[in-house]
Amino acid sequence: MRTLTKTDELAAFCAEARKGAYVTVDTEFLRERTYYAKLCLVQLALPGDGEAVLVDPLSNGLSLEPLYDLYRDTNVVKVFHAARQDLEIFFVEGQVFPEPLFDTQVAAMVCGFGEQVGYETLVRKIARAPLDKTSRFTDWSRRPLSDAQKTYALADVTHLRVIYEFLASELEKNGRSKWLGEELRVLTDPETYIVRPSEAWKRVKTRTNSGKFLAVVRELARFREGYAQSRNVPRNRVYKDDALLELASTKPQSIEDLSRSRLLLREARRGEIAEGIIAAVKAAQETPPEDYPQPDTSNDKLQVNPALADLLRVLLKAKAENAGVAQKLIATSADLDQIAAGQRGVMALKGWRAEVFGDDALRLCKGELALVARGSSVDVVEL
Repeated sequence: MRTLTKTDELAAFCAEARKGAYVTVDTEFLRERTYYAKLCLVQLALPGDGEAVLVDPLSNGLSLEPLYDLYRDTNVVKVFHAARQDLEIFFVEGQVFPEPLFDTQVAAMVCGFGEQVGYETLVRKIARAPLDKTSRFTDWSRRPLSDAQKTYALADVTHLRVIYEFLASELEKNGRSKWLGEELRVLTDPETYIVRPSEAWKRVKTRTNSGKFLAVVRELARFREGYAQSRNVPRNRVYKDDALLELASTKPQSIEDLSRSRLLLREARRGEIAEGIIAAVKAAQETPPEDYPQPDTSNDKLQVNPALADLLRVLLKAKAENAGVAQKLIATSADLDQIAAGQRGVMALKGWRAEVFGDDALRLCKGELALVARGSSVDVVEL
């Protein structure tokens, strides 16, 4: 088990990787105490029985630039499992996305393995191997790593080779490679990983659409996000959502007012955070009504035809079973309600989803198709 701790070692390995068709990649990181993930380990494996190595980004003598150059090499497929968090790390630290990308979790869903299938399941079903989970809760920032920890980490890229080759072959056979490409576009879109403090309020769940109240929520969420990003601390370490909503209700004007909060952390009742809260409340109260945030209430006003929505659910079930794809990957219940209400900008009506379900869903809405029960199955009939 070789661990690379110097830039020239990583460069040599990446040069070797560029001779192959693909390289498998995984990371270990910590995020409990920081806003941005702390990259602690990168695992890489060459095709077949090729070498698998650990890369130690915590080593003082190592730069990840050779790895980023490999990511930019479009002749080598970069294979991950459940890549979103890994990609966020590399985008934040290196402003780079692996290209081309193959995510075995997404590919497995497209190939009929169900929703968000776990790596352990694919190892068992495809690689036919056991997976040791004893080091799952390791503090990967601590050094030295034990042999057991290294073995555990390397298993995340060695079995991945077998899984990738199987799924890539399946996608080629069933003509679904372009499905995977459509699904992966969102993972390589910078907007997926950029969190703007001005938009942070949209993730806070409230029970009111009052613009005046939401203006306070927006300013408190804006301050919290900006503070968390600049200090690299989790947003909940600044104050949690329930405390934010309490502050939006009580609208504290002074440190004394903050001391009466039931939910605010003690550290947030003084210093920079306290000053930021008071300033945020003041800014919200000075916001003119025309600049109040407007919640998305479009779905609240949907005129859903319940009978049509039920028919769409039956059609979705039949189409998903026929295609061997998880229903929720094709369309959610909210998607079906929107279609039944006449909306046509739904993802279920675009791309490969349109081929599998969306086109027939629209024909069903127009009365051009009927559904017929035949024993335990449902068939689609032209009218």
